[in-house]
Amino acid sequence: MLPGRDGFSVLRELRAAGRQPRVLMLTARDGVADRVRGLDGGADDYLTKPFAFAEFLARVRALLRRSGDREPALLTLADLSLDPRSRRAWRAGAPVALSAREFAVLEYLLRHAGEVISRTRLAEAVWDENFDSFSNVIDVTVYHLRDKIDRGRSPALIRTVRGAGYVLRE
Repeated sequence: MLPGRDGFSVLRELRAAGRQPRVLMLTARDGVADRVRGLDGGADDYLTKPFAFAEFLARVRALLRRSGDREPALLTLADLSLDPRSRRAWRAGAPVALSAREFAVLEYLLRHAGEVISRTRLAEAVWDENFDSFSNVIDVTVYHLRDKIDRGRSPALIRTVRGAGYVLRE
């Protein structure tokens, strides 16, 4: 019951794009046919409203326990590696010290390697709703990230696509 579309279509698009996030459908649609459609469509779990908050939390914990193998332990591109679990990064085998925000930006770019990521999309993924879209904080963060990841190394991995955003690729 999302504006303009429903959760089933969102889930279908995610799965068709090869994305495998954990999905708990939280919905007012409580018919058996709806539950079957959601689970067969790729949802990991299905919870109908109204629900007990304790049950919701238990289902989230269960999803986290059983789906840890969906994401790779290491994200890599060329000689760049990032371990989301230990919050560490390396380039050419040398550790790279990153701030929390730099780490989040690099992780997002690695998860979407080869895709041009707009400043807006990066802001929505990494910053909170209080982000000032008129500031240059994204540009400054990417500048510092480039300095730590690309300076003195070849090939440069973080690229600007003029008028469109940033892309991480060889």
